[in-house]
Amino acid sequence: MSRCYSLLTICLLLTLCACAKRPVDRKAALTHVDTIIASTGGVSPHELLAGVIAPLFSVAIQSSLTEPSTKIAVKEGQYVHRGQLLAQLDTADLQAALNADLATAASDKATTTHTVFQGSLSIDQGVDAVGNAKAALLQAQAKLREDRIDLARDAALVNRGYVAQQQVDLQETTVRTDEQAVISAQSTLAASRSNMQANGTLAGNGLQSSAIEQARAAEQAALAQAEQERVSIVKATITSPIDGVVVNRNFNLGEYPGTRQLFTIQKVDPIYAVLHGSGTQIADIQDQAAASVLVSDLQRKPFEGRVVGVLNQIVPGSTDFEVKVLLHNADRRLRPGMAIEGTISLPTVRGVSIPETAFTDDTHTAVLVIDAKHIAHTTRVAQTGSDGKTAIVSGIAPGTRVIANGQSGVDNGEQVAVQ
Repeated sequence: MSRCYSLLTICLLLTLCACAKRPVDRKAALTHVDTIIASTGGVSPHELLAGVIAPLFSVAIQSSLTEPSTKIAVKEGQYVHRGQLLAQLDTADLQAALNADLATAASDKATTTHTVFQGSLSIDQGVDAVGNAKAALLQAQAKLREDRIDLARDAALVNRGYVAQQQVDLQETTVRTDEQAVISAQSTLAASRSNMQANGTLAGNGLQSSAIEQARAAEQAALAQAEQERVSIVKATITSPIDGVVVNRNFNLGEYPGTRQLFTIQKVDPIYAVLHGSGTQIADIQDQAAASVLVSDLQRKPFEGRVVGVLNQIVPGSTDFEVKVLLHNADRRLRPGMAIEGTISLPTVRGVSIPETAFTDDTHTAVLVIDAKHIAHTTRVAQTGSDGKTAIVSGIAPGTRVIANGQSGVDNGEQVAVQ
């Protein structure tokens, strides 16, 4: 038995010696890796953002009238068109007020006509009065001249004894009376002229013209009041200002409008996809960029649209930004409040391209490059763009050999076998 153990030991020693003398296949010990040659290219990157559907805008409808409703024509959730009746208010009081204003306007118009005729008459009478005063003055002046001549003649005759002194005295009295008559006629003429000037003309300044303007102003005021009543009557018919969905109705039959919001209507075609992102995510998004929106509640193809606005931080001090995408919604499948995921196309980025898998970690800051001796070296890079499959980086030159799978377990400085 001991002899058998000795033979077995000898055989094992001989086997080990043979193995020690056999040459090692170093190629078989190297890690085999797939590589690519970095080249110049371009990618069309995109940004993935989450958000919700929101209406294009909402319209809050109120009424300043104090009349009760006589008809409510819509209900919540109903789609309405622009100009469609929403509610009707009672117009009996408004119609009565309109009729009263129209009657007042008619009366004021008649007053205006009367004032025009009265003013014309007063102006004509003033002109006639001036003419009569002028004639009376001329007549008084002529009589004064004639009586002064007679006085001079009688004064000459009394010295010769042809007439009595009493006759001269009487003539002097007549002359003094004529002088007073001239003064009175002059005063009457002046008063007539002042009256005519005060009356003015129908087309110019003066009492009569102002009276006519006042009457016309009263007529216009009544007509304006009537027009206001007409406007109120029109407002009593409450219609939709837009095409949209009635999302709130806070008005019932027989109620008075008060100061509350009666209806809320949302414009939903087109409609907004409101996406949220950080400053880094929205930094390169441009206006009118193409966008694809996937709605989790609708298992259908994505909705295509365009970016119409990149809004600044929603809350001051926060890092939350909004991106608004305009979508067509003719069939109204999209409803405000639906959760969505949007993909925004970013500007094309050109440079040195490598596969996304070439990065050594999730930060995308390093890759493994292979030198002429097939030794791997960790090289720092900076990613400037990516489309999810191909990345554009800086830090390496075109023609550099890069390990396609940066997380394959190859260490820095390790020699590899290039496949």
